[in-house]
Amino acid sequence: MNNKIIIRNIIKPFSKKIEIEGDKSLSIRWALLASQSIGKSTSTNLLRSEDVLNTLNCLKRLGVKVNLFKNKCEIYGVGINGYKYKKNIILNAGNSGTLARLIIGLLIHSKNEIKLIGDKSLSKRDFLRVTKPLEKFGANFKTNFGKLPIIIKGTENPTPIKYNENKGSAQCKSAVMLAALNTSGKTIIKAKKSRNHSELLFKYLKIPIEIINTNKYDLIKIKGKKKIKSFNYKIPSDISSAAFFIVLTALSKNSKLNIKNININPSRIGILKILKIMGVKIILKKIKEYKGEKTGDIYVESADSIKSIRCPSNLNSTAIDEFLLLFLVAAKAKGVSYFKNLSELNQKESPRLKWGSKILNLMGVKTITTNNSIKIFGNPNLIINKKIIIKNFLKDHRVFMTSAIAALVFGGNWIIHDRDSIKTSFPSFLKIIKNIKNP
Repeated sequence: MNNKIIIRNIIKPFSKKIEIEGDKSLSIRWALLASQSIGKSTSTNLLRSEDVLNTLNCLKRLGVKVNLFKNKCEIYGVGINGYKYKKNIILNAGNSGTLARLIIGLLIHSKNEIKLIGDKSLSKRDFLRVTKPLEKFGANFKTNFGKLPIIIKGTENPTPIKYNENKGSAQCKSAVMLAALNTSGKTIIKAKKSRNHSELLFKYLKIPIEIINTNKYDLIKIKGKKKIKSFNYKIPSDISSAAFFIVLTALSKNSKLNIKNININPSRIGILKILKIMGVKIILKKIKEYKGEKTGDIYVESADSIKSIRCPSNLNSTAIDEFLLLFLVAAKAKGVSYFKNLSELNQKESPRLKWGSKILNLMGVKTITTNNSIKIFGNPNLIINKKIIIKNFLKDHRVFMTSAIAALVFGGNWIIHDRDSIKTSFPSFLKIIKNIKNP
């Protein structure tokens, strides 16, 4: 099978209205929490990506009944600590760091050893950041020098802990929050600012949670052993996926786009704030609240000119998945843009800070990169007239999709490998591109 795409033409002006698939973070969290509830939970607009399908398959291996239909998914919850811990269970998280790190938190009570594995990319990522705090609950872990595969053996009596999360990682914070469900007592988490989907779901489900917000961190207190009622959830659409088309529109000529029913949780809209600083016209419409989450339509127009930015690092955690795209915008800005404190980017599916710089360099854009920062010397008149090949990026879906957006905006003859990488998070990406390109 030909697992690459070739893009040779700049996209023509467009005016479109599109819809995006369900939010990946919420799809995985819904499934995990539904499995801990009592009774049948149903979701609609669940993302049908490999990461979410792997989540459902892991739950099935733990004895949870899952029915997946064309337009909905049903999960029959087994309650807190209701998983069936058969011998020799192997859970395959595929490419999903969210699944792998969060589900470990629900396994601290396992009676038998459970083996957690993942694909080549996930197996390069750091898991000590979750196993170390989870050990404090009483669980035991054997790791491959801090990486997958991991062997998990739980404890009969998990004890609540105090945990200082200082990386700004929602995955680390959420793993501890899910583990706290299984304890008798109060777990206290001091967490650097990061996306707060888990907290909002806990609140909606009336799980005993107290949150004290400060400028730099959140103090989260959770009481365990609370029964969770089954719940239905219509997954809002994913802003991380919408971001590709927001940037495509901003950098294209004479174009407009309306994206329907997007999750605009304040902990996820850093990209919108940064783009507005850079001069992109973005309007939020039909804003409403749905079970704790903010949703709305996003309207964006082509930008007449792009301003360079010294990006405020306090926005990093709210835009962590979108920086590759922001680097493309900076490439067309007038002046030098500077992004710092981005070491977490290299903890993703690929070392994204390095890949962001590499893509720009291939495009002819000068960069100065350190382990946690990048300077981008923008060129408002940037047009590419050469062949560019993108490959060997550990099948990172965001590298693939960012490269496709760059090809459509800046021109050139692009050959982008590993098109199947989009199946992990955004299977309909190329289909939506085709829809936007067609009159």
